[in-house]
Amino acid sequence: MATVPMTQKDSIADQLEQLHQRIARRAYDLFRGREGWGDAFGDWLSAEQELVSKPTVELREENATFIIVAALPGIDAKDIAIDITPQDVVIKAASEHTHTEDKGQVHRCEFTAGQFFRSLPFPKAVDATKAKTDYQNGML
Repeated sequence: MATVPMTQKDSIADQLEQLHQRIARRAYDLFRGREGWGDAFGDWLSAEQELVSKPTVELREENATFIIVAALPGIDAKDIAIDITPQDVVIKAASEHTHTEDKGQVHRCEFTAGQFFRSLPFPKAVDATKAKTDYQNGML
């Protein structure tokens, strides 16, 4: 079992804005790359899907304690970053997937490389100084 360090923050708004701007730039590039008018909403969804994956999560409350379980399959603990405020938590991770010819010819691959990003608001304020993590077998 590994511990993932957490960084206490005052706000996660700057991270959400940075992600929003990255998606907006990519959506605009998709729009510009097409002839004629396109589907702005579709471009946004395509850009979002290209740039970031949302890990599946569960947020529950038990004995006045919030417990978050997040699935991050194939991610090393060293590649996970967690930011926490009294109101929110942000889980970020980077994944890589490459192929080498010395391991045979790949005929199909559904693994992707990219960024995991998930922000979760807490239903009520928490004491971020008491937060702790455990990571094992792809589950945070």
